[in-house]
Amino acid sequence: MAHHLCAHTNMRNLLLAVALIFQAFLCGTTQAQQTFDDPGWTARAASSDRYWVFPDRVYGMQGGQALKLDVWKPRDRKDPAPTLIYIHGGGWLFGDRSGAVPLFLPFIDAGWNVVNVEYRMSPVALAPAAVEDSRCALRWVIRNAKEYAIDTERLVITGHSAGGHLALTTALLQPDDGMDRLCPGTEPLKVAAVVNWYGPTDVADLIDGPNTRDWAVSWIGGATDRAQVARRVSPLTYVRKGAPPVITIHGDQDDVVPYSHGVRLHEALTKAGVPNEFVTIKGAGHGMFTAQQVTSAYEKIRAFLKSHMNVP
Repeated sequence: MAHHLCAHTNMRNLLLAVALIFQAFLCGTTQAQQTFDDPGWTARAASSDRYWVFPDRVYGMQGGQALKLDVWKPRDRKDPAPTLIYIHGGGWLFGDRSGAVPLFLPFIDAGWNVVNVEYRMSPVALAPAAVEDSRCALRWVIRNAKEYAIDTERLVITGHSAGGHLALTTALLQPDDGMDRLCPGTEPLKVAAVVNWYGPTDVADLIDGPNTRDWAVSWIGGATDRAQVARRVSPLTYVRKGAPPVITIHGDQDDVVPYSHGVRLHEALTKAGVPNEFVTIKGAGHGMFTAQQVTSAYEKIRAFLKSHMNVP
């Protein structure tokens, strides 16, 4: 497991830099670099006079654990705004929403709201808990849209690695798939688009055979129906006509989440007639992108979102 956890840890350093690159890209200016490794930086950001932060909103209770998210919104915007739902990565094993902050601040600067979601991971609850929690978070966002000036017609869901997987399942699932039992309701759970950063798309491929990953095995657990559970939480299982547009970014040398997962998702979406784009980062591993590659990826993301929804 150490090899894969190190890959996720190293990925964090580059992704922190991503925020700076995208921020300059969106704002059209060169901004002074801040040191995200400074432990006081997040606290200073949260007290910014540019946006409000509504922390620790409880979107559900499971097994005595409060499931929480934070809502970030620009102070000077009163009308319903496009909203990014961010789900953190970590192999469904570790991580928390505080580490995601630098990755979504650029969207705040662009005038978006952001909802930053936590969920139950494998040390607490096995699959499909994280998938069900993410669906509940989406329902909470839709139910509370008026209070936080969220435009439910312009919801984008995203995440890196395991967060990308959860973004995909949250967007692709339908009520009949049985993943909404923890938070039933009548609201249509739909998003306008998905930005998938190298998320696993076939969990069954990760628990048996040459692509086995210990973090995936840990999440699925040792039940006798483990193969069925893995298929049930795999985005590829739910590709269908009418699904929201998806853009995927994936390095072709990724040794954590196989590049083939992105390829197969692209092929399945295309066959189903779902608008999608597959951005290959050549020579890159699991999130180990150069600044130029990151900038190029974000240019494609912005163009993709603008072409499929009315966003700045």
